[in-house]
Amino acid sequence: MPRWGISYQAAPCDLFAAFGRIAPTILEIGCGMGETTASIAATTPQNNYLGIEVHTPGVGNLLKEISTRELTNLRLIQHDAVDVVQHMLAPGTLAGIHIFFPDPWPKKRQQKRRLIQAPFVALLASRLEPGGYLHCATDWEEYAEQMLEVLNGEAILENTSEGFSPRPGYRPQTKFETRGLKLGHGVWDVIFRRRP
Repeated sequence: MPRWGISYQAAPCDLFAAFGRIAPTILEIGCGMGETTASIAATTPQNNYLGIEVHTPGVGNLLKEISTRELTNLRLIQHDAVDVVQHMLAPGTLAGIHIFFPDPWPKKRQQKRRLIQAPFVALLASRLEPGGYLHCATDWEEYAEQMLEVLNGEAILENTSEGFSPRPGYRPQTKFETRGLKLGHGVWDVIFRRRP
């Protein structure tokens, strides 16, 4: 963590200092065990990737992936995503944001805990540069519909498709997704861009 991690601070992060270079920066919220994050970073070395994960086993596994794959374009913050986005990322600095298979909180009384809510989407949209994208994916159809509705409600974002998007080539099929497909779940991708 001292080598590849960034400590949380309630002040803007100097991305150039964090990565040692200027490159498009993609934020991933909720890296899980990190295999997908590491795979994406490995296949697109021209981008910088900043992962946020709170669970220590996932953080440890992603650090192992960074070391094993010798990735130089991936950094990690172990802290609450809302705090990080609000305090550490300046407006207009991100080329993209990935939120893959966030906790669906499927029970009606739990749904207020879902990450994809209008206030947080407005905050995320403000951190995107013009033309930057926000890509969400889930295997819960009802949550997918909510994602589509919430993102459609954000004025500075526009859908890149008529509704749901096909899975883009840069997003590998995750272990979580594979398990969901085996259980008969569908998978839905929602990709919006910040208006110019």
